Amino acid sequence: MPRKVRDSNLETRTARARLKAAHKPYFRLIEPGLHLGYRKLASGPGTWLARRYNGDGKYTTENLRTPADALIIADDYSEADGHNVLSFGQAQERAKRQQRAAGKPTGSYTITDAMDAYLAWLESDGRSAAAIADARYRDRAFIRSSLGELEVASLTADRLRQWRDALAKTAPRLRTRPGEKQKHRDLANDEEARRSRRASANRTWTTLRAALNYAFHTDKVDSDKAWRKVKPFKSVDKARVRYLSLAEAKRLINAADKGFRRLVQAALLTGGRYGQIAQLTVSDFNADAGTLRMRTRKGDGSERFHHVHLTSEGVRFFASACAGRSGSHPIFTKDDGSTWGKSHQTRPIEEASARAKISPPANFHVTRHTWASHAVMNGVPLLVVAKSLGHSDTRMVEKHY
Repeated sequence: MPRKVRDSNLETRTARARLKAAHKPYFRLIEPGLHLGYRKLASGPGTWLARRYNGDGKYTTENLRTPADALIIADDYSEADGHNVLSFGQAQERAKRQQRAAGKPTGSYTITDAMDAYLAWLESDGRSAAAIADARYRDRAFIRSSLGELEVASLTADRLRQWRDALAKTAPRLRTRPGEKQKHRDLANDEEARRSRRASANRTWTTLRAALNYAFHTDKVDSDKAWRKVKPFKSVDKARVRYLSLAEAKRLINAADKGFRRLVQAALLTGGRYGQIAQLTVSDFNADAGTLRMRTRKGDGSERFHHVHLTSEGVRFFASACAGRSGSHPIFTKDDGSTWGKSHQTRPIEEASARAKISPPANFHVTRHTWASHAVMNGVPLLVVAKSLGHSDTRMVEKHY
């Protein structure tokens, strides 16, 4: 008799009672290409569904039904009868029978199947939107396109190493319009560029390995030996922190366009990220306390705040920047009055860096490293530096500065 899949969220009525009512079903992969779904209703028993993989990333979802075309419900309130009311195990068997009756064999368990199951699990496990989006991006860009059709059971350590090594030699991707051929940045060949590419390859390998481990732990494959033998690149996670000298920082400020210059000054005075500086409002500046409130958007969409203690120079700068403006008004805007948006800083910082003759060219994030590095060198306590950067403790500061 085929072994049934277990799921702590779906296999008992007590577990299902703890789920939130939602139109979107809770899915569990029960065999390659076939998911069993449970839709939790606001009242009454939930219903069972089947989701079938049709190829090319497309699925068909339909309710489980009796031969008389009545909806099959879960045994949330009534005992399972094997016909109209099914337990989790019975619903699995019914979904498989409907799959066979439809003449849709599931085939072998591929990396595409493994990634689909893993991504579905990330969502059901309540992972942050940012973590799920990152996993989906790495799957779409680097995993599925190269390895998607391979059977998980046939993977070898050599094949996985070849994929990992090729990934580390690939030039970084650039934002590309849909339908156009993927664009890539020029491939630098210095030590820092090689470290960065290997670190990125490690992060993608972590995503794939997690999906393969999930396949192994849910009994889709018998062994995890192939990927246990593949290790990430060593000593590549710690980036070499680069900061500007005081002379370089002054040249960068002077070389920046007028509207952009104040953003650069603000970053060098606070250590704030571009996004944090761009969304500052007048009410975030407290002239009496000499502080500036910074926002950090978390993965679940909520905001976290921390305060930067300004130097006397910083207080004068922000007092001038906020003069004559209401509390909800952005502190920094472009010359035409519009707000600074995502990635709007990329070109201005490149142009300012070129005019200032800074080599290698500076990006906006180097202003954060510059503030932190000079603060540490000038004897500012590490905890003060950490809190100003938005860290909960000094570990990151100790690691990088």
